[in-house]
Amino acid sequence: MSSLLKTFERHVVKPRLRRLKPWRHTIYGDIRVNYRDHLDGGGRTSEYLPLFHDLGMPRQPRVFEWCAGPGFIGFALLGHGFCDSLCLADVNPEAVEACRLTVAQNGLAERVTVYQSDNLDTIPSSEQWDLVVGNPPHFIDISRGELRFHDEDWNLHRRFFAAIGRFLKPSGMIVLLENNRGSTAETFRSMIEAAGLCIVFVRGCEGRRTPYTRTYYLGIVRRGDTVPSWALTAGK
Repeated sequence: MSSLLKTFERHVVKPRLRRLKPWRHTIYGDIRVNYRDHLDGGGRTSEYLPLFHDLGMPRQPRVFEWCAGPGFIGFALLGHGFCDSLCLADVNPEAVEACRLTVAQNGLAERVTVYQSDNLDTIPSSEQWDLVVGNPPHFIDISRGELRFHDEDWNLHRRFFAAIGRFLKPSGMIVLLENNRGSTAETFRSMIEAAGLCIVFVRGCEGRRTPYTRTYYLGIVRRGDTVPSWALTAGK
């Protein structure tokens, strides 16, 4: 009985209590982003902006944020002028609600599209992206049951790599934020290559898993595509 009560508390009581919490806000440029603490998987404090600034990345026509949560990374790129338009997707309906609330309150309906989707499963093929970013779950063996952190057998990553190619424009780049505590670049190389993609840069990753949190970036492109010039020196 105790296990049933714990399951009920975890899957019914706690989610309902979380939804009673007030929205919090953070600002990117002129965009006020809505979130609740339990939706933040670390994207609010990521370093995508200085990374792309240092690389001299030109303004991108359309950016997609995978595993968007409240859309911290995507809205930051849009709010600070790194892209013209934005696409966001997440499996969590509360995260999608947060994104749509931000879109409505900031008058962004003409520039931002939001999907509720299990990975890329229900995103229409008409979506085509110049740049894909994301802060996906970082761990295979810890944080079990936590949607924000745990990726069982790396299945989320495998499905993403297998499907993303059809949404990339020619020379479209994928730049993922990963955690050296949970993986290295080599963790993903075989699944990336099996999907017809290739790693073109690794930034900030040690050659083994670390006992502490250390974020790193993986730059990925479709095999055979021309690598954008801004990405050529990213791993140096």
